[in-house]
Amino acid sequence: MDGFTTESHKRIAKLLKKPLPGQSAQYKMAPGSRHEKTSNRDAREAGVLILLYPRNDELYTVLIQRPVYQGVHSGQISFPGGKKEPGDHDLIYTALRETHEEVGIPVQQIHVLGKLTPLYIPVSNHRVQPVIGSLSDPPRLVPDKKEVERIYQIRIRELMEPDCLIQNESILENNRQIRAPFFKYDRLRIWGATAMILSEFLEICRASDF
Repeated sequence: MDGFTTESHKRIAKLLKKPLPGQSAQYKMAPGSRHEKTSNRDAREAGVLILLYPRNDELYTVLIQRPVYQGVHSGQISFPGGKKEPGDHDLIYTALRETHEEVGIPVQQIHVLGKLTPLYIPVSNHRVQPVIGSLSDPPRLVPDKKEVERIYQIRIRELMEPDCLIQNESILENNRQIRAPFFKYDRLRIWGATAMILSEFLEICRASDF
């Protein structure tokens, strides 16, 4: 791993041990109709992974597009991840296991740097734990065709550009018009829970002098 990326990972890992930006950072990217809510008592637990790795002397992460199906997350852009299974000893393992299943990266190859603030998703009644992990080299990505329509490799620095952030525009999602801020990355519109998780993570990146 090049020195730039190694130092970036170290700074991010150090900041993840300090008080996190939290819900105030997440809700900067919340849809207009959404109000702060920590969780329902019966919420199902899930874990997602922000995977960091070097590519062309830059720091990248992975997003996936879900297939179109009869469900609330049909066709959406998200991090690899999913619900906790009975055999998962914690939500970190859930995020790593799901990443292996969805994009083919072995659990043992991922170095866990830390966790972000859990996020409750009302529409699916899930409490999601974002996990930050890193790789020393660009991954070989193999999508599970049942769960992943497409994989996107996202340059972190580009997400931090002011032009990437679009405030309060109307998005057509599953034949519904939703007003929400989003990150524009090439042709992608990254919004909802994924954008809220990214918002907190990018504040940590800025604090680390990324």
